[in-house]
Amino acid sequence: MSSAFEELAYRATPIGDLSLRRRRDPALNVDVLEIKLGDEFLMSDLFTVSEIALADLGLAQLSGGDLEIVVGGLGLGYTAQAVLRHEKVGCLVVVEALDAIIDWHRSGLLPLGSGLTGDPRCHFELGDFFAMAASEIGFDPTAPGRRFDGVLVDIDHSPDFLLDPQNAGFYQPEGLQKLARHLKPGGVFGLWSNDPPDAEFTARLAEIFDSASAEKVSFHNPLQHRDFVQTVYLARTKARTKA
Repeated sequence: MSSAFEELAYRATPIGDLSLRRRRDPALNVDVLEIKLGDEFLMSDLFTVSEIALADLGLAQLSGGDLEIVVGGLGLGYTAQAVLRHEKVGCLVVVEALDAIIDWHRSGLLPLGSGLTGDPRCHFELGDFFAMAASEIGFDPTAPGRRFDGVLVDIDHSPDFLLDPQNAGFYQPEGLQKLARHLKPGGVFGLWSNDPPDAEFTARLAEIFDSASAEKVSFHNPLQHRDFVQTVYLARTKARTKA
């Protein structure tokens, strides 16, 4: 059995103090790995069902091979790992704003790090996902304007509960329109949300994309003895018309 609490790493960042820690959960008798920003919990490996579902639901809408995918938000790596499990993926660009999280993966301090860094399809890009989405350059500075088959995002808690108020524009029609131009015809935008489906946001996606839906992802939380419902929003650009 591990100790009750251990801080594994710490880094001061422009948006607050970032800490990686492991603690023993006495109720479940398991070790929990989590990252905090100041006093706020950013991510935990206790419940990862919806982070994995973001990848699987998004990839399920895409056919063909050598798919080019972007994941916005590296975190503990569960979405990126799930993307790489799909053999039809040829390239994955993971955009992360905090260099500490990338460093913790590359050093092997985070458990999924070696698998991600050891896969030649996977590339970490240090940068502001939202600024990249709004720019004409996009998510690959070495290939300005490059378009992708899928962009999957897990950064904010929901379209209305943001880590940074400056992210708000991304979830509005103009921000979504700018994101859509980085997708190939028939490309998929996937968004994780900690909240149940929001009909207003789904309708907003439908105004910009050719199709949109909100998929419920349910899991049982044994700590609170109840089920939780989170959401993966999916939207597709119009497919290229066959000649």
